[in-house]
Amino acid sequence: KISAAVLDRYQQRSIDFERLPLAPNRLYLSVTELSSALQSAKKIVLVDQDTTAETNAVLHDFAVVPPPAYPVDASSNQPYSRLIARLRDCRPWRILLSVDSAGRSEALRDVLQHYDIHPVRLEHWHEFTVDHAPIIGIVTSALDRGVQLPLERIEIITESQLYGERVHQRRRETRDPGSILQTVAELHSGDPVVHRDHGIGRYAGLETLEVAGTSAEFAVLRYQDNDRLYVPVFNLASLARYLGGDAENAPLHRLGNDKWNKAKARAARRARDVAAELLKTQALRSLRDGSEFTVPEDDYPAFAGRFSFDETPDQEVVINEVLYDLRSATPMDRLVCGDVGFGKTEVALRAAFIVASNSHQVAILTPTTLLARQHFETFRDRFADMAIRVELLSRFRDRAHNAATTAGLRSGEIDIVIGTHRLLQADVAFRSLGLVIIDEEHRFGVRQKERLKQLRQEVDILALTATPIPRTLNIGLAGLRAISLIGTPPPNRVSIKTFVRSFSMALVREACLREIHRGGQVYYLHNAVRTIGEAASRLADAVPEASIRIAHGQMPEIELERVMQDFYHQRFNILVCSTIIESGIDVPTANTIIINRADRLGLAQLHQLRGRVGRSRHQAYAFLLTPAEGPATTNAAKRLEAIVSLSQLGAGFTLASHDLEIRGAGELLGEGQSGAIDEIGFSLYTEYLTRAIRDLGQKEQSSDCWVYAPIQKPEINLEITALFPDSYLPDVHSRLLLYQRIAAAQTEAELYELQLEIVDRFGLLPVEVKALLRISVLQLRAAAIGIRTMEIGSVRGKLGFQETAVVEPIVMTDLLARNRANMSMSSPIEMRLQHDLPEPLDRLTFAEKLIGNLMGEDAEQVKLSEGLTHSERKR
Repeated sequence: KISAAVLDRYQQRSIDFERLPLAPNRLYLSVTELSSALQSAKKIVLVDQDTTAETNAVLHDFAVVPPPAYPVDASSNQPYSRLIARLRDCRPWRILLSVDSAGRSEALRDVLQHYDIHPVRLEHWHEFTVDHAPIIGIVTSALDRGVQLPLERIEIITESQLYGERVHQRRRETRDPGSILQTVAELHSGDPVVHRDHGIGRYAGLETLEVAGTSAEFAVLRYQDNDRLYVPVFNLASLARYLGGDAENAPLHRLGNDKWNKAKARAARRARDVAAELLKTQALRSLRDGSEFTVPEDDYPAFAGRFSFDETPDQEVVINEVLYDLRSATPMDRLVCGDVGFGKTEVALRAAFIVASNSHQVAILTPTTLLARQHFETFRDRFADMAIRVELLSRFRDRAHNAATTAGLRSGEIDIVIGTHRLLQADVAFRSLGLVIIDEEHRFGVRQKERLKQLRQEVDILALTATPIPRTLNIGLAGLRAISLIGTPPPNRVSIKTFVRSFSMALVREACLREIHRGGQVYYLHNAVRTIGEAASRLADAVPEASIRIAHGQMPEIELERVMQDFYHQRFNILVCSTIIESGIDVPTANTIIINRADRLGLAQLHQLRGRVGRSRHQAYAFLLTPAEGPATTNAAKRLEAIVSLSQLGAGFTLASHDLEIRGAGELLGEGQSGAIDEIGFSLYTEYLTRAIRDLGQKEQSSDCWVYAPIQKPEINLEITALFPDSYLPDVHSRLLLYQRIAAAQTEAELYELQLEIVDRFGLLPVEVKALLRISVLQLRAAAIGIRTMEIGSVRGKLGFQETAVVEPIVMTDLLARNRANMSMSSPIEMRLQHDLPEPLDRLTFAEKLIGNLMGEDAEQVKLSEGLTHSERKR
C-alpha cells in the first residue's frame, strides 16, 4: 500500500518539468532489500529470568533493586540532608546522579560543593563503568527513575527521587501576556522601535563598545539626521517594538527636541478620555451587587467527574479562577483565551452548572447556528439525568418550539439556553439571568455588541475565544477585563503542520489522497459561493477516488445541517466549503484542510479555520494556497508568515498580538482598527491608559487582571565586562532576546530559571555572563530599597537614592558609623564611597555585600552565579 502511494505520488509529480522528482528506487529500499539488510543485524531480546534463551544467545543477568528516595525537604535548614548522607557513606558503592539538563547539573553541583562533595561530570554511561571510574559522577540524561545494581554495586539516582516528580526542562512561562507584545527580539535592522524617553527611532543592531576599560554591549537606535542613541543592554526594558498602523510609515523623531514629549502628552489626554468612557461601564458594574454563587459540595465533584479527560494544568488554573469569580460579590467579566480543542467548553460547563445550581439562568451565545447546535448537544448530554433543563433557541427549530422556549425562559422553567444573536432580541426575557457565556464575541455585529455592553452592567460575563481581536486584547491588557490563558494542549495532541504554497491541482490531489488513504477526511475551502460548484467539479475530476459534498451559508439550513452531520458521520471524504465551517462542528477524523486564496482571509479567520483539523492524536495538515504570483498585498503576506511561524499549539494569543502589529492597535472604543495610537505605539499607549484608569479612581485590580507595571531598576556601573560574548552566543537575535528577558525579569527566581535555560541551550556560563546575571540580581535587590543609581570604580563610588527609599534609619546609621573612613552622605539622597578595589569581580562582590547591609541582612547572601576560578577572577 505504501509502495503504491509512493509510485502514485511520483507519477503525479513527474509532469512538473521545472522540479522533476527523484525516482522511488533512488530514495527507498524495496521490501527484499530491507529484509536482507536486517538479516545480518544482531538482536537484543529482553526476557524474564525463567524464560528459555535462544540457541547461541549470550545471556546477561541484570539483578536490580528498586532505589530508595532521598526527598529534598524545602522547609528544612538542611534540605539535601538525606542525599548528602548517602553520598558521604557510599563506599564500596559508586553513585551516578542523573539530571534532566546541563543547567540542573550545574545547580546540583553547586549545592553539593557546599558540602565538599564534588561529583565528576560525565558524558556517557561507559565512562562510569571503566576501571578507574569516579566514586560519584553526574550525567545529563532523561531518566525517569533510578536503580540499584547490587552485583556491580552501582546506584543511579534521578531527580524524581529527590523532588518527587519529574522536573521538566521546559518550564511553563509565567510572564503576563503583555510581555508577549513587549518583545524586541524579532527586530531587524531598520524596524521602528519606541524608546520611552527619546521617541520612535529605527533599530540598527547591537554593538560592543569599550567604556571605562571594560566591554559593554548596546542596542543602537537611529533617529533623524542619522543621530544615534546607544542603549545599554541592562536598560532594554525601556524599549518596545513599535506596534501601530503601518510600520513602514512609522514616525522618525529627532533627538533632543520637544516633538516626542508633545506626542506623549496628546496620547496621555486621549488615554484619559478613553479610560473615562470605559470606566462608565465598570462603575455601573461596581454599583451592582454581584451574585455570590456557592459551589455545591456534593454535586460539583460528581459533575466534574463526568469530564472524560484529565484537566490540563492550564485548564485547572482557569477553572479555579472562574470559580473564584463566581463566589465573589464582584461581577465577573473574564475572557478565556485558548486554542480550539484546548478545553474552553469544559470551563463553560462548570460555570453553567454552578450558576444553574444556584437557581439562576445561563445564556450561551454563539455566532452561528451550527455551533449553537454543537454546544446544545454537548450541554444536553452532560446535564442528562440532572434536574437542569437545557434548550436550544435556533432557526433550526420550528416557530412553536422557539415560542415555548422563550416562554420557559420567562417562567424560569429553562435553566440553560443556547442560541445565536436571537437571544439578544427584545422579546427574549429571563426570570433570573445570572451568567452569559459568549463564544467568539468578536464575530457579533455592532448592535449585538451594544446589547452585550448593557448586559455587562447587569450579569456575570464569561467570554471564550481562540483568537481575541486586537480591541478585545487591548481591553484585557489594560486590566479592564480579567484574561485567562489555556496554553497547555491536551495529552497526545500534536501541532498542525502548516504550509504556504502556490496553487497546484497536483498538490491538492496528493494532499487529499494522503489523508483519505489513512482513513481521514478533508476540508477544501473555496470562499466564493458563486463559483464553489465549479471548484467542487474540478476537485472531483482531480480526485475521482473521493466522495465530495458542498456546504456554504446560502444553502437551506436543513440541508446544510444534513451535510455537516453526514460529514461528521464519515459518509463522504471531502467537504468543499466556505468559511461557514469557521465555527462549525468538531470532526475528529478530518485532519487535512486546504484553503484556496488564503491571502484573502484575516489572521483570526485563518487560525480558526486551521483549528478545524487536529482535534485528535493524528498529525494534521493545513495547506494555505495562494496565486502563482504570490499574495495580493503586503499585509496578506505578513498574515501568512505569522500563522506559519506560530504553528505551535496554543498560539492564539500570540497570533492576536501579531494582528495588532499588522492592522494597527486602533481605537479602543471604536470598531475600526485605524491606528489612532500610531503616534507613540501600542505599548506606551497601554501604559498611559493603565495609569489613567488608576488616576481616575478605579478600584485596585485583582491579581488576575494583568497590568504592565514593571519594577523601575536602577542604573548600575561597576566597570566590569557583563555581556554575552560572540564566542559563546554568536546569533545576534538570540542575544537580543536574552538581554531583554534579563532586563524584564521581575524576581530573582525568574533570573535563576533563566540561568538554567541558558546553560541548557548554550553550555556552561563564561565569566562575563555570570557577571551579567549577578548584576541583574543586584538591580532587583537595589530597586527593592529605593536605590536609583550605583557607580563603583576602583577607588571611589557613589549611591543615589530615590526620595522614597525604604532603608531603615537605624540600618543606615549603623552602616555609616562602622565605615566612617570610607563612607559618607554628601546629601540626603547620595552616599559617597572610597575603597581599593582594582579587580572588577571584587567590586561586584563589594556591591552585593553593600546592598545586603542596606537591606539589614547580617549574613552574606548566596550569589546567583558562583564557582569562579582564580583565572576567571583575574579576567
